[in-house]
Amino acid sequence: MSCGEPHETDCSEVLDHLYEFLDREMPEGDCTKFEVHFEECSPCLEKYGLEQAVKKLVKRCCGQDEVPTDLRSKVMGRIDLIRAGEAVPEQDITVGGTDQAATARE
Repeated sequence: MSCGEPHETDCSEVLDHLYEFLDREMPEGDCTKFEVHFEECSPCLEKYGLEQAVKKLVKRCCGQDEVPTDLRSKVMGRIDLIRAGEAVPEQDITVGGTDQAATARE
């Protein structure tokens, strides 16, 4: 997605790293670049607001649930693969390891 306007920080970069910004998992300088971008770019600001609202909703609805340690490590492993640009196998990573999505498609 791009608004078509030139920005110091490209829309695609902002959207690719939106959750890192939302979670404050990026250097302060990058956060500042994103904040400046949101001031200039209403489509990205709208997407940011939507993702922020979804994140709050999920936290409110699921924030009390305990995440199993092995599920967390599987999810983090997948994130590391994606960040490294490696292929990620399509399989269910929930506890129990069954591929519910594949079962539902059969």
